[in-house]
Amino acid sequence: MKAITKSAFYHLKNIAKLRGLMSKQDLEKLVHAFISSRVDYCNGLFTGLPKKTIKQLQLIQNAVARVLTRTKRSDHITPVLMSLHWLPVSYRIDFKALLLVFKSLNGMGPNYLFDMFQLYAPTRSLRSLQKNLLVEPVVRTKCGEAAFSCYDVNLWNQLPEDIKNAPTVGSFKSRLKTKLFSDAFC
Repeated sequence: MKAITKSAFYHLKNIAKLRGLMSKQDLEKLVHAFISSRVDYCNGLFTGLPKKTIKQLQLIQNAVARVLTRTKRSDHITPVLMSLHWLPVSYRIDFKALLLVFKSLNGMGPNYLFDMFQLYAPTRSLRSLQKNLLVEPVVRTKCGEAAFSCYDVNLWNQLPEDIKNAPTVGSFKSRLKTKLFSDAFC
């Protein structure tokens, strides 16, 4: 985590020097190439991490948003993130994790992930049969709850049916981002 933050702030400092020389679109491309890609890389591994650790990544995102929009440090960051249509880091992590679950359940992910998730099949005819739920593994520790297999199953089971039953990856992404955006900012 320390290497990510150090690298991100180094690149952000250099990008900030170019603000007057480049258009906003070009700055956004640089930010995505040098900073966002590092923050998002393997962020599925960040599922279940403590809020203190995630906060470091959120500080990077906030600083990037301030540089792009020329917002003062004293101004509140939420409206800036909303105007850029950026999900906060914790929601980005959930987005990537849920996308991985969707892809693996629909045969677009690796087999070992498909084998990790089991669809809930009640022994009797229940309404929950049509809800596309996953079996939640039994865990006894906080560390176990933070594990990918448990954390993602819990997130998946909380999703509305229209998102879980999306016909394509594109529609799933769109619906999920809309839901997470409204959860984060409303």
